[in-house]
Amino acid sequence: MSDLTDEELDFLHSTFDLARAGESVLLDYVDQGLPVNLANPKGDTLLILASYHGHAELAAGLLARGADTERVNHRGQTALVAAVFKQAEPIVRALLAAGADPHGGSPDAVATTDFFGLPAMRAILDEAEKDG
Repeated sequence: MSDLTDEELDFLHSTFDLARAGESVLLDYVDQGLPVNLANPKGDTLLILASYHGHAELAAGLLARGADTERVNHRGQTALVAAVFKQAEPIVRALLAAGADPHGGSPDAVATTDFFGLPAMRAILDEAEKDG
């Protein structure tokens, strides 16, 4: 059983909607103590959701606050896989700069580029591995 009130649980659930919408107020909540790696019942973290929905500024803010680039959801996907799939180049580059592993998750980001035919994303991943 949870020690949280219904209001607290509702607030926590609402933070995932904020991540999907790219609302910067989410960063204020993290600064006030909301866990930066909070995950929903599907295993999606705030970073995974921000990355999937293309919110580069929010993703960068979460990374700056220590969001874990290697967390995987229940489908085995990382934030990098989500950003690659959505072809969100600024987020892909920010995640790679923060140390995201192109081979993390299952399927990983490299396999995702191959499966979905995303040569521009593959080039970014290859460049990062070469420079790594």
